Amino acid sequence: MKISTLFLMIVLVAIAAFAALNWSVFMAPTTLSLGFATVQAPLGLIMLALLVFLTGLFLVFVVYLQSSVLLETRRHTRELQANKELADKAEASRFTELRGFLEEGLKRQADLDAESREALLARMDQLDRDLRSMVEESVNTLSAYIGELEDRFDKGGPAGTGT
Repeated sequence: MKISTLFLMIVLVAIAAFAALNWSVFMAPTTLSLGFATVQAPLGLIMLALLVFLTGLFLVFVVYLQSSVLLETRRHTRELQANKELADKAEASRFTELRGFLEEGLKRQADLDAESREALLARMDQLDRDLRSMVEESVNTLSAYIGELEDRFDKGGPAGTGT
């Protein structure tokens, strides 16, 4: 129980005890002026009735405030839930967009890799052909030199010996 509620209960019990202890004085009739007329009535009972009326009015006001706060809280909760759902949808949309962007980037990178691979293979084939042709030329040149040397040996020795 809150301290303010406990304090209010203590005050109400004290007023009730005071009224019970002084009930005879509360019920004693007195002359009361209403401004335009005078009446004989117990002042204590009228004041006690006014206190009960104001307490009831206060309780109705408190119930009204609590119910309006409760309704406002429910409205805010619904709005927060709607905003949360909207944010979740936006986040999912961003993830979908990011996934598409990444897939496109990966596809582009794969295409570039394939092009680079093809260019590299073509270059390696060209270098292989060039190397083979150079080796073939070297073999032909070497064969020519060997053939020339064989001819010189077959003719009788090295050139210029005259044998």
